[in-house]
Amino acid sequence: MRELRTPLLRCTTLLLLPAAWAIAPAPAAAQAVGVACTTAPGPNPTFTLRVSDGYIQLPDGNTMYMWGYAPAGGGFQHPGPTLCVTAGQTVTVVLQNPSPRPVSIVFPGQEGVTADGALAQPQLDTGGTLTSLAQAAPPGGSVTYSFVAARPGTFPYHSGTDPLTQVRMGLFGALVVRPGVPERAFDRPDSAYTAGEEFMLLLSEIDPLQHYAVEGGLPFDPTTYKPRYWLANGRGFPDTIADNGVPWLPTQPYGALARIHPWSPATHPLPGVVRYLNFGSENYPFHPHGNNGLVVGRDGFALEGPLGEDLAFEKFAINVAPGQTWDVLFQWHDAESYSPGNPVPVTVPSVANLQYGMFYGGSPYLGSTGPLPPGASTLNQCGEYYIITHNHALHQLSAWGGVVMVGPLTYLRIDPPQPNSCP
Repeated sequence: MRELRTPLLRCTTLLLLPAAWAIAPAPAAAQAVGVACTTAPGPNPTFTLRVSDGYIQLPDGNTMYMWGYAPAGGGFQHPGPTLCVTAGQTVTVVLQNPSPRPVSIVFPGQEGVTADGALAQPQLDTGGTLTSLAQAAPPGGSVTYSFVAARPGTFPYHSGTDPLTQVRMGLFGALVVRPGVPERAFDRPDSAYTAGEEFMLLLSEIDPLQHYAVEGGLPFDPTTYKPRYWLANGRGFPDTIADNGVPWLPTQPYGALARIHPWSPATHPLPGVVRYLNFGSENYPFHPHGNNGLVVGRDGFALEGPLGEDLAFEKFAINVAPGQTWDVLFQWHDAESYSPGNPVPVTVPSVANLQYGMFYGGSPYLGSTGPLPPGASTLNQCGEYYIITHNHALHQLSAWGGVVMVGPLTYLRIDPPQPNSCP
């Protein structure tokens, strides 16, 4: 049985226009925190997605015109629905295209994909020029893709038609293939994770000048492409730590807050899991403060040898390259068990010498709150800890309007051991 070793941390981080094709908001997510799956009934699920467009909100106050895959019966959303299936199922995806251009979907990592019953394959025009990586739905038409989800893992899906334009305009999403045993990242027993502690960091970027051009009917010019916004799950901080499906982000349904409990051999023996995907053109060296992760999978493959040998490895910064996916287990250990009865062996400075952040509850001890200075307010609910998690390419923590400490940045929230009084 592999052991996940995590550095110990005993501190709290103190930080302070309608669309042409779809106007309805995306449906609210089923759960507040963690991976919000779109599922379909039956042993062999069928999903219907529709090409859509709309607007998202950015952390510097701008809005941005985007393209996307909308769920059947729902409005535009960014990114596309997170499709969750089980290994061995035959998965069908119907793509409806009311847009004025051909659009397709490709499923990297899936084999034997068919499009309208024929093997999906690259499309060429009469001159032999590649026009699409798979059969596309024509304007006003549709195409039906089908494949057997052969193995568990985290996979991307995205447009294969003019991907330099369509993927960067937002036509992408995540596909999660689960093993038959619940709460495992892969078939391996040592990839088990805690129910309810499954999270996603889907990383992407935006060049606003290209989006303004497309919105105005001009072409997307990949030769002058330069990202100026970077996002996690389609949001920039502080929106990343808001719940899934909050009403003030009607087209950006997925939050990026991770919420866990301390490791305990009796009550909380399993880790959480983070699924990373990169749809951008740059590396994203993601940097969870004070927390090593155990990399158990990459690009939809469990890290194991030909005889099933365990090849998982610990890593601090998870450097997600364009097109990659990573599956990473993580835990938080409360080794010293500091508390008011077992205080930290240092003198806490006076209130006059401290700066209180919005997530500090007035006490340095997990599960405890305390008095705050006059005029101070807090978002802390029950003495939980917040540890910052962010992309370590620091230029990506900015927005076009000159706003800093935004973009792909979120928190790891550690709640007191269960049972507790946390909302």
